[in-house]
Amino acid sequence: MPSTWVVVADSGSARIFTTTSPTGKLLEREDYAHSAARVAEHGLVSDRQGRTSDSSGRRHAYSGEESPRETESRAFAKLLADRLHNARAGGDLERIVLVAAPAFLGLLRAALDTETRKRVEVELPLDLVGLSTQEIRGRLPERLYSSVAKH
Repeated sequence: MPSTWVVVADSGSARIFTTTSPTGKLLEREDYAHSAARVAEHGLVSDRQGRTSDSSGRRHAYSGEESPRETESRAFAKLLADRLHNARAGGDLERIVLVAAPAFLGLLRAALDTETRKRVEVELPLDLVGLSTQEIRGRLPERLYSSVAKH
């Protein structure tokens, strides 16, 4: 039976809960740890940054557009988005509530495909992943979604 999935995440870990009513308890379904996001930045690269010269001939480190940590966070967001896509496509989920640290919420939202994004009922920019299930539920709106289907 399709249910509402509540995804609580940050760039290094995620927990997926289910609930079958708008005011119901959360039941933990899955948890993920993305250890690469917790490694110090210098541990994610194998070499020094490349060097380049500016127009006056001064040499300085070349800086890419995205840091290795940002790349890892984006990869983790994609992994979670793929999981939600598969659950939606398989008929396991009806609605999604996204609760994520603000910067990661944007990455997760961007990684969702169009049809899965349509299932998102609520987005909350909160970093709650380290809290107990009861504490998480207490920080969420009393009513997680409308009982009238929007799909």
